[in-house]
Amino acid sequence: MTHKGRIVSAVALTTLTLGLTACNDGEDAASAQDSPSASAPASSDPGSKSPSADPRDDAAAPAGGDVAAPGTKFKIGDRAVLPFKYGTDKKGTVAVTVTAIEKGAEADMAPFGDKAKGMTPYYIRMKVENVGGTDLSYASLRLRGKLEGGGPTGVILVGDLPGKCDSETAPRDFTTKGASYETCSLSATKTDPIAVASFEEGDAYSGSPVLWTS
Repeated sequence: MTHKGRIVSAVALTTLTLGLTACNDGEDAASAQDSPSASAPASSDPGSKSPSADPRDDAAAPAGGDVAAPGTKFKIGDRAVLPFKYGTDKKGTVAVTVTAIEKGAEADMAPFGDKAKGMTPYYIRMKVENVGGTDLSYASLRLRGKLEGGGPTGVILVGDLPGKCDSETAPRDFTTKGASYETCSLSATKTDPIAVASFEEGDAYSGSPVLWTS
């Protein structure tokens, strides 16, 4: 059974900066504290390592393909093998296939309240596969939306839009090679369209993300 993220909330940039000092790309955030489905987001420590560390140190080289180097660019529909950490005790290798970046309607953003006015949502749909065969049950992986060329959207969202973009966690049996599930990452913009999905987890990728483009 998967656990769905039912958080529809975010915080003002000043608060976000104080709480998450690693967030320094200049993006703003919408708020939906008055939403009936709003709740405090759960936090997790994704772990850290030396910025110069090889991403392959996170897991043995998988049989499903070589781990993608930081900065690698893929096309939508391509499968990228990536090292992955979740919390302090879940570590392994996954394959991520971005299947679509879909444009939603501005009206879909209503649960986020007045601060989301003028924002257009985009739904990054993906398949996640357990390549390393380690226990990654209930782990959560999120991709970020970027403008064409890789520029920031100007918006940070926490949560999902039930029925339109459901953020799923890995199922309980996501513990063996070949296990897979599908999920969606929500992004939004007030300016140009979102055309890129970005994997930025871990020091090796935070400054040089893996990207999927059309």
